[in-house]
Amino acid sequence: MSASKTRKEPVSRRNVLMAGLAAAGTGSAYASGAIGQSNQAAETSMDAMPDHMSAHGGIITVGEVDNAVNGFDPVAMLTDWDTGQVKMLADGRRLRSFELIAEDKEIEIAPGVFYPAWTYNGRVPGPALRAMEGDLIRVKFKNNGSHPHSVHFHGIHAARMDGVAGSSGLIGPGEEFTYEFTAKPFGCHLYHCHALPLRRHMAKGMYGAFVIDPDPAKHPEHADVARSRLLGSPENAGWQEMVMVMNAFDTNLDGENEFYAANTVAFAYVKKPIKVLKSKPVRIYLINTVEFDPINSFHLHANFFDYYNQGTTLTPTLKTVDIITQCQAERGILEFSFADHEPGLYMFHAHQAEFTELGWMANFDVVEG
Repeated sequence: MSASKTRKEPVSRRNVLMAGLAAAGTGSAYASGAIGQSNQAAETSMDAMPDHMSAHGGIITVGEVDNAVNGFDPVAMLTDWDTGQVKMLADGRRLRSFELIAEDKEIEIAPGVFYPAWTYNGRVPGPALRAMEGDLIRVKFKNNGSHPHSVHFHGIHAARMDGVAGSSGLIGPGEEFTYEFTAKPFGCHLYHCHALPLRRHMAKGMYGAFVIDPDPAKHPEHADVARSRLLGSPENAGWQEMVMVMNAFDTNLDGENEFYAANTVAFAYVKKPIKVLKSKPVRIYLINTVEFDPINSFHLHANFFDYYNQGTTLTPTLKTVDIITQCQAERGILEFSFADHEPGLYMFHAHQAEFTELGWMANFDVVEG
């Protein structure tokens, strides 16, 4: 072959999709049926589209996902913390009990695009579990799915509670297991299935947020900051907190993702911008669970934030940045404010252009209050 020959890229559905989007510009659409395992109406268009839905060059899905049928709403997911059932034990410790159920479920990830997911409690991501440092955690796990599954928690615990083969092991269909450990360290963590092949169990949707709030009594040098993170405290009420799990979906099982999002539904926060008050600071618990891509990112327009890597410190690991990158399972806490901004729409998204054009694009709607 002549050295002047142009190297040909391998053909993949994602390459074809991206080429089609580039050619479409602002005036065309996804070809119905060109993407997704079941695609009835996913398309892009700028016709009669509100300004806030213009995204990058007008690339956005048209239509609405049926949240009621899905059984979860990306907007509600932002603040839907599962704090479990709480009971005080005789030794003075707090017992916090949760239940996770694995089940196979078809979910809609973009209008007309249906994905055969493996879920915790019928949603992707699974419930956002939240506890306090030092709590005794008890998680009853039932496997109602069609494959062996487990729950692996990022944190500190005994090997027999690790959710991997050779310790607590995998839980077969129709079986159940109870995980029990002390909540530590404080921070922004996650849980996920650790069955093999791990890439498939992750890609299918078996993951969720696991946040441990710091106990202010254990951190007197930063007690005020610790109290601000403690759900239910007066100091915490002064913050606008939300959890975002960055994820993606390989709809044709070729090892490449066709859709990207925060909290599953492509462009969900473009179509319904996240309302935030100028008067209260914002705290985001951010987790990357994307499979098949080495990194993901979060970029905030027209503003900067402080970042707490893993959330395991009460002082920032990065100050005054507007973008961070995360590998799979990496996570952290972002803190910022719009107090000095004028009201309006402020964009945030992954800074990989491909990710934004395939769904990982969003807006904050900053309002007075």
